[in-house]
Amino acid sequence: MSRRRILESESHSPLRARIVAAAMGIAFVGVAVQGAIVSLTGPKEVYASSTVQNDKAQAIRADILDRNGERLATSIPVYSLYADPSAVWDPADHAAKLAEILPGVDQGVLQERLSDPERKFVWIKRELTPLQRQDVYDLGLEGIGFLEENRRFYPQKTVAAHLIGFTDIDGKGLSGMEYALDERLTTSMEPVRLTIDLGVQYSLEAELGSMASQSGAKGGAGVVMDARTGEVLAMASWPFFDPNRRQDFTSNELKDRATSSVFELGSVFKPLTVAAGLDHGLLSPTETFNVSQPVTVNGQTIHDDHPLDGAHAASVTNIIAHSSNIGTVQIGLRLGEERQQRFLDSLGLMERAPIELASSANPLLPPSWSDLTTATVSFGHGINVTPIAFTAAFASFANEGTYIPPTVLLDHGPLAEEREPRRVMSTPTAAVVVEMMRVAVESGTGRKADVPGYRVAGKTGTAEKAINGRYDPNKNLNSFAAVFPADDPKYAVLIVLDEPTDANGRPQTAAFNAAPAVGRVIDRIATILDVMPNFEDLQTAGPPVRTVADRRSL
Repeated sequence: MSRRRILESESHSPLRARIVAAAMGIAFVGVAVQGAIVSLTGPKEVYASSTVQNDKAQAIRADILDRNGERLATSIPVYSLYADPSAVWDPADHAAKLAEILPGVDQGVLQERLSDPERKFVWIKRELTPLQRQDVYDLGLEGIGFLEENRRFYPQKTVAAHLIGFTDIDGKGLSGMEYALDERLTTSMEPVRLTIDLGVQYSLEAELGSMASQSGAKGGAGVVMDARTGEVLAMASWPFFDPNRRQDFTSNELKDRATSSVFELGSVFKPLTVAAGLDHGLLSPTETFNVSQPVTVNGQTIHDDHPLDGAHAASVTNIIAHSSNIGTVQIGLRLGEERQQRFLDSLGLMERAPIELASSANPLLPPSWSDLTTATVSFGHGINVTPIAFTAAFASFANEGTYIPPTVLLDHGPLAEEREPRRVMSTPTAAVVVEMMRVAVESGTGRKADVPGYRVAGKTGTAEKAINGRYDPNKNLNSFAAVFPADDPKYAVLIVLDEPTDANGRPQTAAFNAAPAVGRVIDRIATILDVMPNFEDLQTAGPPVRTVADRRSL
């Protein structure tokens, strides 16, 4: 080599050295970054070995909406922490550090799980908060990583919680519509629209919760239904719960009393008995009955708690308005066992309500049917039904005598064929009974349910609860069923209260709790449902019945 070329080579050596050094530096930085990534997220083989877990974690469910498109349930991204034990150098150190910052993580259990080098994937904690995720990230531990999952979130919290239900940590439906429509919610991203109206639902829950708390009731339920379509506009169970924190609530609080509990609802059955008698031509609306003396059936005496004025000649209207057991039993016995059962069956009260909820319970029917059974069932004793089933039956009065099975799905789902309407009484019969129930609200036991302008028609029900086979006079099941507006009924409302009491702990009747609660519900929802008030009633009603003070004291 010439001297000149040697000199040129030597002159370029520093440049080459700098280029090589820079390249090595870049490579070192790349290795360091990759190392940091691996230490935080775990080696690539973790993803390969956890395909099942990854698929489960990434599952997403369709939204659940109310009838107006308001979101009731949705899926939001969250991060869960996992580890690859084969890549963990010091299991004891990892376990100690993670248990210190993650509540609920057992240090000993975690150390044991991280000490198994044969395992490639273990969960450490699901659904971390953003702060917890950052705290774990700052630890810089090797062999651990975060997996993005989809957590079910309920933006309305307690509102309609029993109807919507909830899922487990893996996104599988466990109750309510989340359970009933589990497959549909996971195989299609098309939102599911329910029939409920969020405004009506909130109003029902507000009044049900207020009265249940005030009366010390151990439980309660409420339903609002569009009688013309069978669509449930609101359905609630009390106590309420928040599905976002379901682990904080007891099984009693999680129970859906509107669909999965059966009750002896008592005298709200009386209008049904009268309707059956009228429709079979066994009873005239103008007929009178002697209800002055108790009636004995199969050795059992049935009496009225409060004797009626004009008891020697009580009209059918007064039998309903003032809730006469004696008069209703006479009508029931005239109807007879076979016709009574057929009528109740046509109303859907002898079988499970065909609603799209797996929790819907079967009725508890008498083991045998005798004259005494016919007598007691005529006024709502001896037969236990769900609130949703009874509301659907009662709604027939507001649908010109036609029964429509209840639904909570706007598209009616797979039960569409079972939702065919069927006539259960004539239109005149339905209209006459509604007029009788209007009298019950105007001047009978349902006076506290009246709402000026909206002409509520309804019936109270106060039933002693059967405890260990005997009726306990100190424990009542109270209910009030109504349709409105009475001159052109469109909607049915029911509220049930389990063991309400007064301020002194004494059992109350439905006239003092269930009836006013229904009135307040109707007062709130009428404008939401675009029900125009009768202005003539408003002009003659005088001062408003319910003031703020009244709401607190009732």
